[in-house]
Amino acid sequence: MFIQTEHTPNPATLKFLPGRDVMGTGTVHFVTADEAVNSPMAKRLFAIDGVDGVFLGSDFVTITKAADRDWSVLKPEVLGAIMEHYTSGQAVVEGDSADAEESYDAADEQIVVTIKELLETRVRPAVAQDGGDIIFRGFDKGVVLLQMQGSCSGCPSSTATLKMGIENMLRHYVPEVTEVRAV
Repeated sequence: MFIQTEHTPNPATLKFLPGRDVMGTGTVHFVTADEAVNSPMAKRLFAIDGVDGVFLGSDFVTITKAADRDWSVLKPEVLGAIMEHYTSGQAVVEGDSADAEESYDAADEQIVVTIKELLETRVRPAVAQDGGDIIFRGFDKGVVLLQMQGSCSGCPSSTATLKMGIENMLRHYVPEVTEVRAV
């Protein structure tokens, strides 16, 4: 098994591409080992000293490292754990991962549909290339609430991405949008 790695805009994260499906569809983000109870792969990765976050994408795994750890030491351990997981035959995630609730007024349904379509077609593919994901969480009085995951969570450029990129695009196509905020 050959696993490629890619750097991300966030220096604390590295994207691992095992050359096969990880989640297939959907994503899941674990920020602590305690959250990873239903993911044998994430549990295996959190067992490595210095792993502070695991994001499972469609065909990639993004790892967030502790500030005091160096990728030159951590990367071989992560590669080994991913290979070990795939040779074990275990599922990546067992059962369903619970999605967080979305909140918006039913009267804003059409606006929300348009926002979600724009996020799905124009934003998520670009964010996934950087080893992350962006999830719609709500719309309230013109404010779009988004959750940044994977390499996007805690990335130094995520605020600029939200304000300069996503907010401007949404305001252009959906005049009802006045602001975008991370949750």
